[in-house]
Amino acid sequence: MSPNLRTALIFGGFISLVGAAFYPIYFRPLLLPEEYQKEQAVNRAGIIQEDVQPPGLKVWSDPFGRK
Repeated sequence: MSPNLRTALIFGGFISLVGAAFYPIYFRPLLLPEEYQKEQAVNRAGIIQEDVQPPGLKVWSDPFGRK
């Protein structure tokens, strides 16, 4: 195997590994926002924002709310 091909395979494998790691973290929530909106509604049920938010900071907003 030539050194150039081996180097290309190593870097290609690394890029593929990074891409596979980023898919569930970044791309899946962008592709399926309804699923994550439902999950966040369940996770945030019963939380009063004013009680957990430090004074003087903006109250949480919907991360899926698009302008």
